[in-house]
Amino acid sequence: MQNVTLNVQGMSCGHCVNSVEKSVGALTGVEQVKVNLADGLVDVAFDETQVSLDQIKETIDDQGYDVK
Repeated sequence: MQNVTLNVQGMSCGHCVNSVEKSVGALTGVEQVKVNLADGLVDVAFDETQVSLDQIKETIDDQGYDVK
C-alpha cells in the first residue's frame, strides 16, 4: 500500500471535493481518498500493483483540476 499527498489546484467547493473523491475512489486499487479543500491537498492510499500514481493524477486532471 502506498500513501501520497497531492497538491491540487482549482478546487473551491463541496462539489469539487465530491467530484475528486468519487472519481479517484472508483479506480481499482484505490483504498482511500481524502480531500482537504482548505489546503488544496488530496491524500490517496492505493495499491501500486493495481493502479499507478500517474493514473490517479490523470483522473484528477480529467475532472478539471491541476495536480502539482
